[in-house]
Order: sequence, then structure tokens, then C-alpha cells
Amino acid sequence: MRPFSPFSIKTKLGTLVVVSVFITTGLLLVALRTDTELRFITVFSVIASMLITQFVAHSLTAPLDDMTTVARAISHGDFTRRVRGAGRRDELGDLASTINLMADDLEAVDRHRKELVANVSHELRTPIAALRAVLENVVDGVSAADPETMRTMLKQTERLGRLVETLLDLSRVDNGVVPLKARRFEVWPYLSGVLKESGLAASGRPGLLSGSGGHTRNDVHLHLDVFPPDLCAYADAERLHQVVANLIDNAVKHSPPHGRVTVRARAGETPGDLVLEVRDEGPGIPEAERHRVFERFNRGSARGGDGGTGLGLAIARWAVELHGGRIGVAESSRGCRILVTLPGSS
Repeated sequence: MRPFSPFSIKTKLGTLVVVSVFITTGLLLVALRTDTELRFITVFSVIASMLITQFVAHSLTAPLDDMTTVARAISHGDFTRRVRGAGRRDELGDLASTINLMADDLEAVDRHRKELVANVSHELRTPIAALRAVLENVVDGVSAADPETMRTMLKQTERLGRLVETLLDLSRVDNGVVPLKARRFEVWPYLSGVLKESGLAASGRPGLLSGSGGHTRNDVHLHLDVFPPDLCAYADAERLHQVVANLIDNAVKHSPPHGRVTVRARAGETPGDLVLEVRDEGPGIPEAERHRVFERFNRGSARGGDGGTGLGLAIARWAVELHGGRIGVAESSRGCRILVTLPGSS
């Protein structure tokens, strides 16, 4: 709420009443001293009061007309219009600022919706086209339905499945319907399993993975560093898997040939807290762009976009915040260093 302003509408209306009374009183005093007829004084007083009232009323209603026009445009899907007078130091300025902020949010949502349709269409086109080509070859007798052909079709089907799972995660984020199933577990065997899955995915099915949670690189070494070895954490294992898998995926994609990605786990400052760090040896992220890396559809132009959906890090941030934790890009002398802090059980 805006603090009291000397230019508020209440002040203006109060000033209008005071000025009107002052003018009327002044004219009455003039009439008594000059023997002017009271009817002339009354007419002059009414005219002066009406002129002042008209001026004040126009200053109050003109912004309301503008707000009505902008609100009507927004209701018809035009989110580019903005209300003038947001800098006013009164309640109407407050209302104008609120409407403009709402228009900004709606414009952002509309832009994200269009980007989602464009990105999903792009991501779906490739595996669908590949599946169609393989199936047409099989139907036309150009190629046989042998195990190799079936494996090719399976790769594209799994790629579609991962994209659908990403979209489902995004839907859960927007609807806020994901409950946490937190439990206590040992960090080393858990993270070891996540890294093993990432390594197998890359080496076992090269060229298959795209988007969130899977990478195509099999020349990058994954290293796990947990101390103490019996370190425990309290979190939702499935949601945390999304976080680590997406961070590894992002780090591997931007690693140099035969680079190294390190996943480091330590106890936090508060008992029970877990601090995770994923570091790569890539080009890193400029400080000016670090606040945007966790936004939806941000494909990391500064690190050479990889053609993914741009949702992996956004989902990682959502999963961390669902735990009440923090995620961000930390300072690093080389490469990119993502730091995650998860609170312990309450």
C-alpha cells in the first residue's frame, strides 16, 4: 500500500471543499462591506465553485477513462497497452501502476505460451519425422523390421516420452499439485546411482537423448565427491533426481571435449542441510546473464544454445524451491558452478 501522500485524492477533495467555502465566505465579506446584493454574490460563488470542481473532476476522471480503455484492450488480448499516469502520487497512480504490472505479467504469460508452442512443435517435429520415415521404409519394403530398425524407432519413441514427461512436470509446476514425499537417505549411493544412469544413458544410446535429463556426450567424465562418506539428506528423492539429472545434463552439454563434470555434496551450515554443487569446465556464464539461466525457455545463448526446450533448469529451480531451498550460479574461476542448498527436516 502506498504511504500517505500530500497529493492523495482525499487531500484534493478536502482542498476543494475548503477552497469553495473560502471563496464563498470571502465573497460574502465583500458583499457586506460594499453593499453588493447577495444574489450576485451567490451566483459568483456558485460559478467559481463549479469551475474549480470541474477542474478537479477532470483530473480524476481522465485517468479512469484511460484505465477503462486499457482494461478493455487487455480483455480482448492486447497486452501491449499501458495506462498513462503511473507516476501520479495518489491512489489513481497506485491503480495505474497495478494495471500496468498486471499487463506486464499477462504479456509475459502470453509470450511464454507462444514460446512453449513453438518449442514443443520444434522438439516434436524431429522424432515424429524420423519415426514416420522409418515406418514408411518398413511398409514400402525398403527396409526390414529387424532389431536395428526397431532400436531406431525405440530411440525416437523414448525421446518423445522424455519431452512429454517434461511437459507434465511443467504442468505440475503451474498447477502446484506436486506433494513432497521427503525421506532421509544416504547421499553417496543415491548420487552414485544418478551419475550411473547419466553415464549409461550417454554411452549406451548415443545420439538419443535431447532435452531435459539426458545428454548425448560420452566423452565427458562424471566425478562424484561426497564428504563425509556417510552424509545423509532429507528430501524427495524423485524431485531431487530431477534437479541433479538436469544440472548434469546442462553441465555435460557445455563441457569441452574430454572435459570433467564434478558433483560435490557437503553438509550445510545448519545441521541437516545439504549443499550440492555441480561444476563443469565449459565457457561459464557471464555475470550479467546469471539471473536468467533458470527462466523458462532460456537456451543459454551465452554458452552456445543446444536446441533443447530450455525447461531443464527451470524445473530444477522449481524442485529446489519446492523443498524450501536455494539454487543459483556461484562464482567460479573456470567453467560454470551451480550451487544448491536444501534444508534439513524441520
